[in-house]
Amino acid sequence: MPLIRTNSADIDLLARLMRAEAEGEGELGMMMVGNVGVNRIIANCLDFKGIRSVSDMVYQSPGGFESVTLPYFYQRPRDKDRRLARRVIKGEAYYPATNALWFFRPTGDCPGTWFNQQNTGRYKAHCFYAPTPQDCPRVY
Repeated sequence: MPLIRTNSADIDLLARLMRAEAEGEGELGMMMVGNVGVNRIIANCLDFKGIRSVSDMVYQSPGGFESVTLPYFYQRPRDKDRRLARRVIKGEAYYPATNALWFFRPTGDCPGTWFNQQNTGRYKAHCFYAPTPQDCPRVY
């Protein structure tokens, strides 16, 4: 059973986001970006209250994703990207993004906290950050 309701346009949009944000991190890195996106839709907490769809999540402003401002984001998704997006929507999640709502690419080490959220780990160039279960129980 999928974690969120989607249609083919949502799958394409999530696939484009995952590719644009983390293609250089490989399939696992792209799936972790997808985990963060799906978590934001499920969460309904902190900066993500009222985010109920893939489109809401991708284009959230402020607080959305930098890649939506770049031409690369607007390329058509590949079949491989769509398959990865479907896996994330079905609930396939990977540490350190399992409960994360944020990620970013620092120039050095991952800070212990980012916007008052705890670092859950690093995958290649991206650091991931999760809320507490008390602040966002739906992502746990």
